Order: sequence, then C-alpha cells, then structure tokens
Amino acid sequence: MATPYLEDDNGKKDGKYIASTQRPDGTWRKPRKVRDGYTPQEEVPVYENKFVKFFKVKSDLPPGMSAPESQEQKPPGDSDTAGLSKAAKRNMKRKEKRKQQQEDGDGDGDVDSVSDAVENVSISEDANEKTPTSTSNPPNPPDDSGASAERAKKLKNLKKKLRQAEDLQQKVDSGEIDEVTKDQKEKLSRVETLRDEILQLERES
Repeated sequence: MATPYLEDDNGKKDGKYIASTQRPDGTWRKPRKVRDGYTPQEEVPVYENKFVKFFKVKSDLPPGMSAPESQEQKPPGDSDTAGLSKAAKRNMKRKEKRKQQQEDGDGDGDVDSVSDAVENVSISEDANEKTPTSTSNPPNPPDDSGASAERAKKLKNLKKKLRQAEDLQQKVDSGEIDEVTKDQKEKLSRVETLRDEILQLERES
C-alpha cells in the first residue's frame, strides 16, 4: 500500500510529510517529515536479475505460436488435467470409466470386473505351471560360460608361472643367481609340464 503524503500549507521548505496514522491499539502516530527524493521501503522496487526478468516476460508457448492457435489445438478435456502427471491423468481416466460403467448399468460393471479378475488368475496359474519346464532347460549355458571363464583363469595363472620360471632360468644362465634353492629347482623342472598344460588348455578353448 502506498504511503499517503500530505503537503504542508504553512509555506515551509519541508513541504511533504507522512500523515498521522492510527495504531492497532487506537493511539495515533505523529506525522513524519519526508525529505525530497525519499522513497519509502514498501515503494522501492524489488531487485530482479536478468534471468528472473527474462522468465517473467517469456511466454509458455513455443516461439512463433500465438495464444489463439494454442487454444485451438488443445483437446477439450485437457484444461482440467494441464498440471497433472501422466499417472494422475491415467487415474482420472479410470475413474471416469468407472463412473460411466456405473451409470450405464450398476450390476454389469461389477460382474465384468469379477470375470476379468478370474481370467487373470487362471492365466497367471497357467504361466506358473509353464515356468518350471522352461527354467529346467537353461542351466547348461551358465555352466559352459563358467567353465570357460575358469579355464581362462587357469590359463592365465599357468602363463604367469611359466614366465616366472623362464625369468629364473635366464638369471641362472646369466650368472645373477649363483646358488639355486630347492623351490627354484622345482620351478625350473616344471617349465616343460607348464608348457604342455598351456597347450592343452588352448586346444580345449
């Protein structure tokens, strides 16, 4: 609400003042002098950045479309469901259908709904009976994939062991290792068997 200003008729320089107003308890406020250029707080415009201004001015319609065109294109029942989500719209449609069914025939709608429920139950029972036979066949593919994964893992480990044994052999040949321990001898003796196992696994896969 704008502040009511009064002009001072006494001819003084401070011409404007805010008229005395009554408080809620019934007492009166004194009239207050107002300097030139003073704007009361409630009349100061609220600061809005450029984005807020843009969205206030921006219309909801796509560019190039005017308001009359959009009203023509709207379906007749769309105004009621404009702010609703898809699920809410679906629920409203269902309610309308139920109302129509009840208006058409009070007992017919109930009978239809019960018969639909019975059909759904029988269909789901048939599906439950069929599912065990369909699920009993496919355990083989996961086993095959598991076996191939296990084979690949074993192959990787064997190759790693072979690499370590060959590195050890090179160190012994070059003279880096003077005395070979018992474990190292076992590794060196297993080089040929490791190669054979790797070849065999590669053939299987």
